[in-house]
Amino acid sequence: MSVPELACTYACLVLHDDGIAITSEKIAQLVKASNLTVESYWPSLFSKLAEKRSIDDLVMNVGAGGGGAPAAVAGPAGGAGAAAAAAPPPEEKKEEPKEESDDDMGFSLFD
Repeated sequence: MSVPELACTYACLVLHDDGIAITSEKIAQLVKASNLTVESYWPSLFSKLAEKRSIDDLVMNVGAGGGGAPAAVAGPAGGAGAAAAAAPPPEEKKEEPKEESDDDMGFSLFD
């Protein structure tokens, strides 16, 4: 994850934690206050994501699924608030059928 993505991700998390509406202006102010510079499109991308997705959902699903695609705010695909992004629902694990062993049959190959 690049520095601009991390800076905007952390800014979104700070705003969300304080209960402040996540806007591109507020993200840009926090990034500037941290003595970092990002291209002007990053804060607007993250604010649009925050409008469409719940930050709580993004944080809770940060480890769910996994793809190589970069995630905004959660993680994501990946990825924390950014991350994480729009991760697909976790796949159900399939149980593999147990193989029968020689012990179950009453004899062994090496008896």
